[in-house]
Parts: sequence; C-alpha cells; structure tokens
Amino acid sequence: MKQQRIETGLEELNIVESSTYSGNRAQVAPLFELRMSLQSLRMALALVLVFMGPYPNMGFPPGVPDDEAFDLETYNLNSEMDWENLDANIYGDSYDYDDLDQKIEVGTVAPHNPSADSQPTAEHYEEELTLPPAPITLDFKGPGLFGPDTGMGMPSCLLCVCIGGSVYCDDMGLDQIPLLPKDTTRFYGRFNKIRHVKNTDFIYLNKLLSIDLTGNHISGMDEDVFRTLPQLQDLLLADNNLQVMPELPITMKHIDLRDNRLTSRGVHSEGFKDMSQLEFLYLSNNNLDYIPTPLPLSLRVLHLQNNNIQSLHKDTFCNRHDRNFIRRKLEDIRLDGNPLNIDLFAQAYVCLPRLPVGSH
Repeated sequence: MKQQRIETGLEELNIVESSTYSGNRAQVAPLFELRMSLQSLRMALALVLVFMGPYPNMGFPPGVPDDEAFDLETYNLNSEMDWENLDANIYGDSYDYDDLDQKIEVGTVAPHNPSADSQPTAEHYEEELTLPPAPITLDFKGPGLFGPDTGMGMPSCLLCVCIGGSVYCDDMGLDQIPLLPKDTTRFYGRFNKIRHVKNTDFIYLNKLLSIDLTGNHISGMDEDVFRTLPQLQDLLLADNNLQVMPELPITMKHIDLRDNRLTSRGVHSEGFKDMSQLEFLYLSNNNLDYIPTPLPLSLRVLHLQNNNIQSLHKDTFCNRHDRNFIRRKLEDIRLDGNPLNIDLFAQAYVCLPRLPVGSH
C-alpha cells in the first residue's frame, strides 16, 4: 500500500518535470531550480523504495501485517488503550518477577542527622585525649570469676594455669607474686625470679592452704605476710636466700625451709610452740646453731642436717621433770652433718621411740 503511493508520487514528479520545459527561456531558470528540487525529492523517494522494497515489514511491530499498521491519516489520538488485554510479550521477552531474589523497598524514614550542637567539637576531642588514665583499684571482695587482674592486664588464670582451686605459675620468669583469684587454695610459684614477698601478695585469700615458692631468689619477706591467712597449712620455701623466718600462723602442718641462709637469730623464739598440727619441719642446710625449742608434740619429722648445731639440751625433745614422758610421734630426726656427737647427750633423747641420726 505504501509502496504504491510512493510509485504514484514518482509518476506525478515526472509529469511536473516534463512540463517545466514547455515554457519560454525566461522561465527556464526558475523552473530549472524547481526541477533540481524535484530530482532531490525523487532520489529520496527512490532510497525509501530501495530500503522498503526487500523489507516491506520493516519498522512495524512483529506480528502486525502491513495493512493493519498505524496510518497517520486514520489514527485516532483520542482513542483509549485497552491496557487490561494488552499482550506485553509482543515487544520482547517477558520476565518472571517472582524469581527475583531481592526486593527493593523504599524507606520512608529519613536518616537521623545529629544536630550541630550534639556534634563533638575539636575542643571535646582534645579534652578526651588529654584526660589522665583512671587509677586502677583492686576490689578483692567484689564479684568475679578470676578475681582481680594482674599487672599485665589479664586475669592470673590466663597468665598461669588454674585447675580447680590450684594455681600453677612454675617457671614463668615471674619477679613478683601475681594477683591470685580469691578462691585459690594452692599456689605454686616454683623456679621463678621472685626476690621479695610483700604483705599484700596474699591478702584476702582466706581459702589458701598451701604456698610453694621453691627455687626462687627470695631474700626478704614482710613480717606479717602470712599472718592473715587463717587456713594456711603448707609453706615450702626451699632453695632461697632467707636469713629470717617470717612469722607463721599456728595452723601450719608442713614447713620446708631447706637450703636457705637461716641463722638461729632469724628464728622466732618459741616460734613453733603453739603449732599443735605441725608434723613436718625441714631446716637442713642452713646456719642454725641450736635446735629451735620448744617443739610441738604433733611433730613427726625433724630434719636439721648440715647446720652448725654443737649441743643438745635435756629439754630439747623430752621433759626432764617428767621421766614417764614419751614422745611417740617424733620418729625421724636428722642431725648428721653437724659438729655434734650424739652419744654425749643421751638424756636429750631418752624419751624418743628412735635414736636420731647423727655422728657418734
């Protein structure tokens, strides 16, 4: 249909062109210009025929025949589109929007923008940066699984090994007692580099039963370091440099001060008298001049070898006022390695179930 109209237009152009030469020469110039314009139009129409000749359906939606294409002369712009029955598939592939994984939601609440008054200023930042750190306070009575933090900023049960109520800090290179959990019952700090034990190292550890600091470099202790421990039973301080024995609670059962530098002046007078539960007393390899008396009746083992003991008193082990007195529990006495002949002091151990070990 379109092609027929274009061919009709070309025929009309030929008629107009032939009529331009029927006039006189005065009219040739303007008619020549008109002829050139008609030729240009003719070439344009010919190009349209070239493109539309092999592809008559080009430019129309697929599936629509030529005779049903839109005609500008008959097209009604006021007509309404039947949107309900419109087939969207004729213009391309359709999409299944139910398969989309994400849904786009448009927010209706504007983001919160803090006011300028609430914004921290440079002065506020400078003030925060220049504030001194808060002092560290230790609340030993407060709640907590591990108790206070250590000086390294972490609980002692991360620094050491905690199993039940026992804390193992052996061979850790420590130069001081770490702050222990409040429920500690046994502390092992052997083979470290501790030189001094302070009276605050075991404060408020009311359940502490045993302390083992064997193999350190301890040369001094605060006088009352162990006095506040109501249940302490075992104290092992062997292989240190102690010259003075600290004051100990009367609840002691086991005291080990071997291989130190203790002198008789460094041992409290009657320091063991009231220890009614003391069973094991190890004082070998020191510088003692005499046996510290009186000794409790509960004592079973007394090791004093390799000291400087030269004599024994009658009341060292027995009671000279009671000849029927027998010390039945004390069965292990070591006096060897001292400048002492035990045969010269038979009255000193006549109440014992066994003779002490020593030079004769």
